[in-house]
Amino acid sequence: MKVLHLNTSDVNGGAARAAYRLHKELVNIGVDSQMLVQNKTSDDRTVISPQTKLEKGWAKARPTVNSIPLEFYRQRDRTPYSVQWFPERIAPKIAHISPDIINLHWICGGYLQIETLAKFNKPIVWTLHDMWAFTGGCHYSRDCDRYTKSCGTCPQLHSSRDWDLSRWVWRRKTKAWKNLNLTIVTPSNWLAKCASASSLFQDLPIKVIPNGIDPTRYKPLSQSLAREVLNLPQDKQLVLFGAMNATSDPRKGFNLLMPALQKLSYSQEQNQIELVVFGSSQPSETLDLGLKVHYLGKLNDDISLALLYAAADVFVAPSIQDNLPNTVMEALACGTPCVAFNIGGMPDMIEHKQNGYLAKPFEVEDLARGIAWILEDELCWQSLSWKAREKVEQEFTLETFTSSYLKLYIEILK
Repeated sequence: MKVLHLNTSDVNGGAARAAYRLHKELVNIGVDSQMLVQNKTSDDRTVISPQTKLEKGWAKARPTVNSIPLEFYRQRDRTPYSVQWFPERIAPKIAHISPDIINLHWICGGYLQIETLAKFNKPIVWTLHDMWAFTGGCHYSRDCDRYTKSCGTCPQLHSSRDWDLSRWVWRRKTKAWKNLNLTIVTPSNWLAKCASASSLFQDLPIKVIPNGIDPTRYKPLSQSLAREVLNLPQDKQLVLFGAMNATSDPRKGFNLLMPALQKLSYSQEQNQIELVVFGSSQPSETLDLGLKVHYLGKLNDDISLALLYAAADVFVAPSIQDNLPNTVMEALACGTPCVAFNIGGMPDMIEHKQNGYLAKPFEVEDLARGIAWILEDELCWQSLSWKAREKVEQEFTLETFTSSYLKLYIEILK
């Protein structure tokens, strides 16, 4: 069996890390697996990327070119929105590789034109890492349900017209994908429900396969040692927050975490709790959170991340919409209890008051209450930590993750 994975990048971003883990694990168990990417940052020979100077130049330019149609919507929200209109020459490369099955992952950023999927002529498994595949261009719909019909009048574009860019993208998908041999995989139950409610995917087979991580890489470590290595204080309770573009992406909820921390600082000893942020550097303007903040910038390697999770007392993921974030899974694997709003894929990983705390959606007071509850009792924290690790060992290992995909590939090829 020859499997080909398509993802915009090999290691940058949560979706890329999940896709790359699957690819490498398949290689490790003897499957003929390759990955085709637009931007390669690893030195892995099984990852194929543009080779010539011209190809590399186009790869860098594609995200900008892809966003040109958005310039007609000057008042749009500055959230990720992908049109995927610009042609490329990926289909001939795939024909040359001649895989038995193709596994799509995150293919935006101008990487793959919508119409190209129909040229593959191979069974396709599409692992969804957000909602883009079944919307008119947005990656997370927020409160909008127009993807259940035909999009149009897009609130993120601030459009008042039925026939707008979102309707055009949706119509292109409908026309190009109607005869595909396509199976949808979602990491979370929430995203599976969204996909099954969409007008594009409602008649397709949809499987839920949670992402997996290596529990030998992400595991409980000495908190004092981790803090010493990272130069973090030994005598403080550390609240950890992090994601790609952690403080600038509105979907990640930093604007809700700030008032929660302010409330926490009023109710607790202000000098006892400190915040650690990764995925973002220190902003030019100092933010008043009521407590000291350590900004660690972007971290991509497993060793640094595992140390950071182990150094923290609690990890907070205040996202307003999210699939199955790697950060929560990785934190749990390191024995770090997590706090999040009860949205998206969070309840797939966080069991309320068992290995963390699920706050009522977007209630800042309850978010602060959850953080305080985890920090206030050391014996309770030990139980939460043990159950956090147990949850990952039982449900989110690489072995379970990979075997589920392998089983699905075999079923489709039969």
